[in-house]
Amino acid sequence: MRFSPEVSKEEVMALSMWMTWKCAVVDIPFGGGKGGVVVDTRDLSAGELERLSRVFAASIADVIGENKDVPAPDMYTNQQVMAWMLDEYRRVSGNNSLAVFTGKPLEMGGSEGRTEATGLGGVYVLEEMAKTVGFSPAKTRIAIQGMGNVGYYFAKLAKEAGYRVVALSDSKGGVYNGEGLDIEGVMAYKEEKGSLEGCKSGRQITNDELLELEVEVLVPAAVESVIRLDNAEKIKAKYIVEMANGPVDPQADDILWSREIVSIPDVLANAGGVTVSYFEWKQNVDNEKWSGREVYEKLEAIMKSSFAAVWQTSREYKIDLRTAAYILAVKRVVEQMK
Repeated sequence: MRFSPEVSKEEVMALSMWMTWKCAVVDIPFGGGKGGVVVDTRDLSAGELERLSRVFAASIADVIGENKDVPAPDMYTNQQVMAWMLDEYRRVSGNNSLAVFTGKPLEMGGSEGRTEATGLGGVYVLEEMAKTVGFSPAKTRIAIQGMGNVGYYFAKLAKEAGYRVVALSDSKGGVYNGEGLDIEGVMAYKEEKGSLEGCKSGRQITNDELLELEVEVLVPAAVESVIRLDNAEKIKAKYIVEMANGPVDPQADDILWSREIVSIPDVLANAGGVTVSYFEWKQNVDNEKWSGREVYEKLEAIMKSSFAAVWQTSREYKIDLRTAAYILAVKRVVEQMK
């Protein structure tokens, strides 16, 4: 579920298809769906946001359910929005199941690990790639575009895993420090000032400059279509981990492939969020509560085995990882349809 001024029927349809492939790539028993409201949440008071959330949940109550369609938070929706929606759904439907929504607060049946799930899943994929191609974390510089939930947790957890995060950015610009950034310090500055503009943790850079930095790993974790025909030749990273949805244009894909730059596709790299949504749904259905450690272990196993399957498919057919991921996903969906 996303609340954004850019939402359109066509975008929602495209994203629902993407979700189908994403769920199939990580082999969890969900289909794919997407929902959205055309709204700028910055223009809403807390009361207006609650009323919007509730009336939308009431309007879709007939088509959602624990074995029908299970909404989860996405752009500009969060635990609070899911809590309002669940409460309203239960009121209008008379169904008290917790498994109808995921991404809920812990006290309403939410799962441990859901907040950091997408970023953590991306780091697990990065670690598996490092093991597969043979590069060491200590010698690996990472530039991350995006300081939202996904970018922040990817940066924090990658640093904890021993990688050197040298650049971070938000919509206003970014900061670069070749020695490595203090992730918590940069985040504290952003929370205090509202953006990274003027951050003294390193040299100020633009988002375009961040994409073209001399690093081993580039992580687009903000918006779509940032690597395009006009800048694909300028990318210096050897590896790209796509934490945003659709950050690489199809034309740019061909250029990256010809330059032997490995791009881990979004349908694999950022599937940690929907995977832990599945964990939350399963816990609710089975009336269980897993520890954070259990969630992390199960997520790590799924993300790493999914990377291995996509990597093996790409080697088998001598194709890029995105095409390999789609081959794997489509094959699994077709088998279920048959």
